Amino acid sequence: MTDPYAEREAVPTRAWLHRLNPLAKLGAVLPAMVLLLFVRDLATPLGFVVISYALVLGGARLSARAWAVLLLAVPLGVLVLGVAMALWTDPAQVAATPAVLRIGGWTLRAGALATGFATGLRIAALLALALIAGLTTTGPDLVRAGVQQLRIPYRIGYAALAAYRFVPRFGDELSVIRAAHRVRGTHGGRSPFARIARGWGYIVPLLAGAIRHAERVALAMDSRAFGAHPTRTERHEVPFRSRDVVFLVLMLAASATIFALFFPWQL
Repeated sequence: MTDPYAEREAVPTRAWLHRLNPLAKLGAVLPAMVLLLFVRDLATPLGFVVISYALVLGGARLSARAWAVLLLAVPLGVLVLGVAMALWTDPAQVAATPAVLRIGGWTLRAGALATGFATGLRIAALLALALIAGLTTTGPDLVRAGVQQLRIPYRIGYAALAAYRFVPRFGDELSVIRAAHRVRGTHGGRSPFARIARGWGYIVPLLAGAIRHAERVALAMDSRAFGAHPTRTERHEVPFRSRDVVFLVLMLAASATIFALFFPWQL
């Protein structure tokens, strides 16, 4: 989990997507994601998968796990989902299409496969478009961009940053509580019931720690006169530059081109 108050790391030149404003990346993909919900063909989502993969693989800083998900897990998921949805397709709706496989009295038709893989590709396209911003944007930067460009009240934005910082702290406190339980010999067994009982025992200490931390954060914010003025200075600026405008315009143009070329408007 990223510390919202930590100093920013230097971003390599190759990872140019990380240098863009979060709002530009979101605005570039949201219209296409909304329209993809109404698409039923194969070519349109496939076009968005290709362009999204080109952007992410060429402009994002990816870990080995992310590479594995993009190159192995997503294609495998599309294949499994496409076949599964083909099996669930109503045979009466695809009775006029050619048969691909016959097993006894059961027939798998090309129309069912087309419907199944259209669904799988549509989900993959939505995921790939979401990854453009998801893999290259941090939560704190998104909040700061909302405060600076969208004029979201900073009371809401910085409250979100404070809540965002709670997550890694809960992880640290949970590890401490688990270590304390092991030292006291209350770790329990490995059965499912023991795991449930052990997890239930973590709830009260975590809640107590959360309340203490919330009180400290509230006192710290009050001592700094948080909310006393309509505006406040920013430690980290997230500007909306000309390159963000260029990226936004090009992505919207590419999305419009894909819909114009591939979407079967006659349907």
